[in-house]
Amino acid sequence: MHQPTCLHAGRMRSLPVTSCLLAALAFTVTGLSAQEAAPGDAIKVEAHTSKWDYPKELKIPEGSKTHMVQKGDTLWDLAGKYLGNPYAWPQIWELNQWIKDPHWIYPGDPLIIDLARAVATAGSVPDAVANLQPDQRRADPSSVRRPEMGFTFQDFIQLPYVAPEGAEAHYKGQGAYTITSNKRADRQYLAEGEVVYLNGGVDQGLKVGDRFLVLKTVARKLMHPTLPKKNLGDVIKQVGVVRVITAQSKGSVAVIERSLDTVEIGDRLVKFVEPANIPLQLRTDTGEPVKTAPNAGVVVYSRDDKLHSAGGDMIIIDKGANDGLKVGDVLLAVRVRTFPVGSGTEKKPPTETTTHYLGQVLVVRADAQTVTCRVLRSTEEILTADTITP
Repeated sequence: MHQPTCLHAGRMRSLPVTSCLLAALAFTVTGLSAQEAAPGDAIKVEAHTSKWDYPKELKIPEGSKTHMVQKGDTLWDLAGKYLGNPYAWPQIWELNQWIKDPHWIYPGDPLIIDLARAVATAGSVPDAVANLQPDQRRADPSSVRRPEMGFTFQDFIQLPYVAPEGAEAHYKGQGAYTITSNKRADRQYLAEGEVVYLNGGVDQGLKVGDRFLVLKTVARKLMHPTLPKKNLGDVIKQVGVVRVITAQSKGSVAVIERSLDTVEIGDRLVKFVEPANIPLQLRTDTGEPVKTAPNAGVVVYSRDDKLHSAGGDMIIIDKGANDGLKVGDVLLAVRVRTFPVGSGTEKKPPTETTTHYLGQVLVVRADAQTVTCRVLRSTEEILTADTITP
């Protein structure tokens, strides 16, 4: 599958760097270099594909230069080049706040760089890493390690959920658009960076820069595993994000901005809302037998129809907001076991029931009747019909 040229932070394993940010799309946009624009000049920025509402014209402040982002550029490297210290990358971002998420810069994006700051920053290194070499580790790794997240954007664009009213009724209620075609007609399965066409345009209120969440129907009429006659609805999966780059009267051209699953013609689009990361918080009340609450549910679906789920997987359970569950809740996965306690001679031997701990899951989407959870930890596989309890 095609992957974009985005490199996440962490050039050296032992450094707490969060700013090694690559230009995100694999093509080069022709533009002015830093040496071609003098202070006081007003320059026009060439139109290009970017996630951001970049300035269309720049006036260069005294003591500054411009740099047009090229393929492979990083704020880390640009700070080292112009300011003499890669750790000064936030000072470049500070002057270019139209970049809303510093994890992404795009070829053709214009950056103003204050060269006067090079004197103040050159040669200075944060105390936390001053004595480290690239291949050394600290005695206390937690002091430089980023906090672990229980739910991130990567999880968000692979999240399944249940539409009890059925997929088509759900899409209609959401005012969904449809991917009707793509730039390369010979490709069925599409990935990041590819161009698609939508059946909504200016007449429907769409404009350049609008972002949409890509939805795909992955299961019809999901049946409850322990209540065979109970139809829970259709399962829909989030598979990516697209961004409008050209808006016409009744249709639009968009680029697939992020995806970890294939995008196809016919997939549906709803307005994208930036999700929040959820920090990892684990429970300690995991002693056995595990007490199950009255509103405990069971696993009814595992992402991609997996038979076994473990850390990082997504599951859906048959309890929801109507049962008091909400996003951020950490639930316990348990397995109910019944075992004989008789002498072995009885026709119907007596039994006892107990539970044992399987793992912990985080509620990441709460609908009225179901919730989607991400498995945080597991001691063994989690199966359909296993119990999930608050």
